[in-house]
Amino acid sequence: MAIIAAVAAGLGIVETGCHSAPQMTPQEAEGKHLYQVRCAHCHEDNDLALKKVPPDLHGVFEHKNLPSGIPATDAAVRQNVLTGRGMMPGFAGRFDDEQMAALLAYLHTGLR
Repeated sequence: MAIIAAVAAGLGIVETGCHSAPQMTPQEAEGKHLYQVRCAHCHEDNDLALKKVPPDLHGVFEHKNLPSGIPATDAAVRQNVLTGRGMMPGFAGRFDDEQMAALLAYLHTGLR
């Protein structure tokens, strides 16, 4: 069993109960942090008590379209984040290119 664990660790696989998930890259981990501090307040926790709850972003890139109906592409998500859409305000100036790439990388994980 120790050999299997060592091989799994060498491949970057982390055990999570009965399932194993690939370890996050540093970019995905940074994106997770950004998501947690800048997005989750509305898109998960709704701790701002918004009357219209924003869409759940888990698996957002697993669908052909975003909740708004536009194609689920990096460019569309970047545009939504920076300029806003519907009730969502824009966050231009709050994400540099590197941070936006990290956020997109994390969103592509399905928010694991």
